[in-house]
Amino acid sequence: MRDITLGYAFCGSFCTMAESLAELEKLSQNDIRIIPIMSEAAYGTDTRFGKAESINERIEELCHEKIIHTITAAEPIGPKKLLDILVVSPCTGNTAAKIALGITDTPVTMAVKAHLRNGRPVVLGLATNDALGASAKNIGVLHGTKNIYFIPYGQDDPESKPTSMVCDFKKTGETIEAALAGRQIQPILDVRY
Repeated sequence: MRDITLGYAFCGSFCTMAESLAELEKLSQNDIRIIPIMSEAAYGTDTRFGKAESINERIEELCHEKIIHTITAAEPIGPKKLLDILVVSPCTGNTAAKIALGITDTPVTMAVKAHLRNGRPVVLGLATNDALGASAKNIGVLHGTKNIYFIPYGQDDPESKPTSMVCDFKKTGETIEAALAGRQIQPILDVRY
């Protein structure tokens, strides 16, 4: 993977943020430009998984770019054709629903909408407790949406959280490369148990 501009967006699945950051760190070692994007929740919320300011500093350090964290800042992604590919990881059920329904009321959903208008690939790394519940229909819509690709995902804790699914973050780079070639890596459903 070389000479591309990659958008890397984070949503508020705070318990998976560290895994996504680890993949961002690997990607940052390639000869690519990475533009970070964050939802308001991801950008400004301190949780038991980390302080927002520390996480934001780490992201900007890895990307050598300021984080896009407003709708206004995300909108030019489309008209200026800023990205070759956009990754949303972690992608919450809330964000997946908004993408499926064309709602652009966060920096991340605006970035996706703006990027898709150029016919370029978007990679989603799902992390949602209701993937097999209320979010299932929206995820299904996205599977049928042109230029949307998925990092393989599966149930992360079928006994305690039977509707929860999380992507295999370690397959982020492989998914990006396939999406750039117009392919969805297989299998999409990662059976872990």
